[in-house]
Amino acid sequence: MSEHVEPPFDRPDKDFNTLVGWTWVGTYGGYYLQCDQLSAFEHGFFTRLWHGREPGGLVGYVSSGVSVHRLKQVHSGRVLAASAAHNDPWPEADGLVSDAGGQSLWVAGADCTPVLIADPDSGSVAACHAGWRGVAAGILTTAISQLEASGCRREQLLVALGPAVSGPNYQVERSTSEQLGPIDDLQAAGALLDDPQEGRDRLDIRRAAHWQLLQFGLRTEQISICPLCTVAEPELFHSWRRDQVKAVQWSGIVSQNADTPR
Repeated sequence: MSEHVEPPFDRPDKDFNTLVGWTWVGTYGGYYLQCDQLSAFEHGFFTRLWHGREPGGLVGYVSSGVSVHRLKQVHSGRVLAASAAHNDPWPEADGLVSDAGGQSLWVAGADCTPVLIADPDSGSVAACHAGWRGVAAGILTTAISQLEASGCRREQLLVALGPAVSGPNYQVERSTSEQLGPIDDLQAAGALLDDPQEGRDRLDIRRAAHWQLLQFGLRTEQISICPLCTVAEPELFHSWRRDQVKAVQWSGIVSQNADTPR
């Protein structure tokens, strides 16, 4: 059982409880974050407080009686149908698109953006692990194209960009920035910030993903961006850039298609 409650964070310098467009969900196991725009879908962005529990154990806090689908993430632009990622060994890819009902799709991150996509009309969903390599490879547009191939309409999709490293905390080479799009356009979109070191930028990968989605025909009102930074919030999130430790938090969403796989 779960209910929408205030999370137990007592930090006068941080206002975790009033994230506009996002809600903490309390369960008997802890708290996870939901995007209000995806409230019609069972989903969750989990924190480091759930460390050690993988999708097979987390799914029960989000839904019941659904199958679990996950990947061996390799920082690629590859997107698979969920039915191709149902058993260990998990296939190498960084995105999943539902192809039946009752599928829970999971991605992990520790600075890269967990992205959940939902179609309210069909109930189809997608989940992507979107670091700079994935965004440069077009992983989000690939996932959307696969949803469209199954009958979804681009203008109906809802996208949640979860907790990830923020621009001020992510320094990259200019050669990296150039792979994401025209520098002037990315700067105008707030995806690239100035860096004091020559030949480097501060990259907000969520803003870069947002810009790319707009270029692909989505509207601003279809996209929600979580304001929490994984580097800046050590109480809540693992961060590779901050700690140099291989640890992740999981995010998942459940499809609502009519036919449930057995």
